[in-house]
Amino acid sequence: MLRLALVLYAMIGTSLAGIFMVAALTMGMDTAQPIIWAAIAGFAVGLPVSWVIAKQINA
Repeated sequence: MLRLALVLYAMIGTSLAGIFMVAALTMGMDTAQPIIWAAIAGFAVGLPVSWVIAKQINA
């Protein structure tokens, strides 16, 4: 299950980071620091999301 979660994280983490970055840009946060924090938040949120999805696929 760990291997599946890591493969899913590669896709989910980058997708969420991109979504969070677009949301930050849409809210008018167009400097580097908010965009970087949005990307970090997307990657951090991607970890538990990929773990839950991997558990649901293996169930």
